[in-house]
Amino acid sequence: MYIVTNRIKMKPGFAEKMAPNFTRPGALQEMEGFHKVEVTVTQDLEEYDELNVNMYWETLENYEAWKSSDVFKQAHTESPMLGSQLIITKIASVIEAAK
Repeated sequence: MYIVTNRIKMKPGFAEKMAPNFTRPGALQEMEGFHKVEVTVTQDLEEYDELNVNMYWETLENYEAWKSSDVFKQAHTESPMLGSQLIITKIASVIEAAK
């Protein structure tokens, strides 16, 4: 499984407002290999807000198919983004809480 993180710098005051936009139900949920999206907001930054949009994909090919889809193009219109950095990681090891 892969985690594709889009680290997004935004105008101050926009992170909390924009976060729910990345987790709305829709066509993304039907994409092959898609598992989930988590959105985090970095705390204690003064010059800008920062969102981290973590997308979980079965394969990188599944992610690339989404990235080149009409669903992706429709979801990425004008926004208060100041810039972004894409980070791709592969889960190498996991431990879960004891039950």
